[in-house]
This record gives sequence, structure tokens and C-alpha cells, in this order.
Amino acid sequence: MNKICVVGAGRVGESTAQFIASRDLCRELTLVDINEGAASGAALDIQEDGPLFKFDTQLKGGSDPELMANADLVIVTAGIPRKPGMSRSDVMEVNIKVTDEIVANTLKYAPNAMMLFVSNPVDILTYRAWKKTGWDRNRIFGQAGVLDSTRMASFIAMETGYSALDIDAMVLGGHGDSMVPMMRYTTISGIPVSNFMEQKAIDDIITRTRNGGAEILALRQNSSAFDAPAAAVAVMVDAIVNDRKRILPSVAILDNEFGCKDIAIGVPTVLGKNGMERIIELELNEQEQQDFDNSVAQVKKDLGILATL
Repeated sequence: MNKICVVGAGRVGESTAQFIASRDLCRELTLVDINEGAASGAALDIQEDGPLFKFDTQLKGGSDPELMANADLVIVTAGIPRKPGMSRSDVMEVNIKVTDEIVANTLKYAPNAMMLFVSNPVDILTYRAWKKTGWDRNRIFGQAGVLDSTRMASFIAMETGYSALDIDAMVLGGHGDSMVPMMRYTTISGIPVSNFMEQKAIDDIITRTRNGGAEILALRQNSSAFDAPAAAVAVMVDAIVNDRKRILPSVAILDNEFGCKDIAIGVPTVLGKNGMERIIELELNEQEQQDFDNSVAQVKKDLGILATL
């Protein structure tokens, strides 16, 4: 990929830029933030570790949205973060306004780009951008399921003592308390996780996964998570840049998949050079369907609030 632009040079944005640059996923990477010094400082700081991480990506930063010009991919991390006790929906009104401005700038400076949303509430912001741009749904998607799934895989590794390298986890639904950890589709070296843990331990991991972001926020107090979210974004970018056709849970616009339409929510997707190239539909049992329907209802509730803004 020639050029990637990260909008938002806070902790998530800076870490995202670091991961992307260190993996040499593009020739040019720009950071845009309302705080010009934060963006330009982060860009220079990352540029200076190029000789150590062996990358040639050229970084620039600043507050001028023209830095987005001709980007192939715009990654949105800008907006206000959660504070302890806040839900992801609590930051929606402010972050909608931020997103609308970013979308307008993308249409002006990078009309052929794809957009990857990270800011919360990610399901709602992804949907809003899709509506604002009128683009095909493959060009606009969000990061949530990769992060939620890797959190669950980490918890399973911690509980069982087995290598995290052998654990494949899957989380669907909205990026919030109603997310749906799919234990039937979660394995250790291809073996269902239920072979290794009692139901009580599985239930505890499901609860911890749903509260994964809040747990880190409560511990840090002054910051939500940023390293794992940034790493999750880098995995998605790698799949797109290298046309890997990876199946990764992403926030996607549904068009009758899973019985839903006109909504953005986390589902298994195929990521390749064209962005979100396909949605993989899973056969859900009665409990999974109930949990997914509950998650859809929560996202629709937030979309109802969105309509009033």
C-alpha cells in the first residue's frame, strides 16, 4: 500500500502508527490530529526508530487535513476516550461530530480510500460513515472483533497454561457489554475449548471478555487500552495490504446476513485488498442466536439515539 493516514494521534493512534510502520505496511504514513505538535512529534518519534525496526516507511504529522491527500486507507482513532464508569455509548455524541468532520475531509482529500474505524462506539461510527459517504460497504469497516477475540484467547491461555499461539477465538456482535463470545467456535490447536475447561471457567472468561476494556480502564484510571487495540488494527491492515483473505471478526455493514440489514455489527469477514470482501455466516444455536439478537438490539438502540443527533 502506498499511503495510510491515521487520524488521531493519541495513544491508540500513535501505537497504531508504530505497529504499521514497524511492519513496513506502507510507503508513507501520516498522522493527523487537532493537536499539531502531538501528531508531528509522534511521527518524528516513530521515524527515528526506523533503523532499529528496519523499516523505510516515511512518516509525517500535523493538523492540516490535507495530509490525508491520496491516502489508500484512513484509520480513525480520533475522539474522546472513555473514563472509568463510562460505557462506549456515553462518548457517542462528541465522537459523532468528530467522525462527521473526518468523513468530510476524507471525501475531499482521499475520495478513493477505504476507512477503518477504531473510535467508540465503533459500530455506530462505522454505520454513520457509511451513510455519510454513500460508499460500497466493502470500503468502510471497523475494528472490534479482532481485539475482543484476542482478549478472550489471552484469557484462555492464562487459564489453561497452553500457548496463546495455538488458541483461535471468535467474538461476534456489538463492541460492548452485549458482545457474543463464541465458545463453540473457539479452539486450542483445533480442539474445542470445552475439552480443556469446566463450564464455570468458560463462563468466567466470557464475562471477563465482555468487560475487557473496562478492566484495563479501571486499572489505568487515566487511559483506556491502546496497545492491544493498535495491534489488532495492524493485523487487519496487514490482511488488506498483503491481500491475505484472512477471516477476521470485523464491524461490517450487514445486508441480510445473519438475518439483519442496515446495521453495522461485528461478524466474521474476509479481509483482502478490496477491504471487507465478504461476510462469513455462521450457523448459530438457540442460545447464540438469542445473544446475537440481544447485541443487535443494543446497537439498534444506539442507532436510534444517533437519529436524534
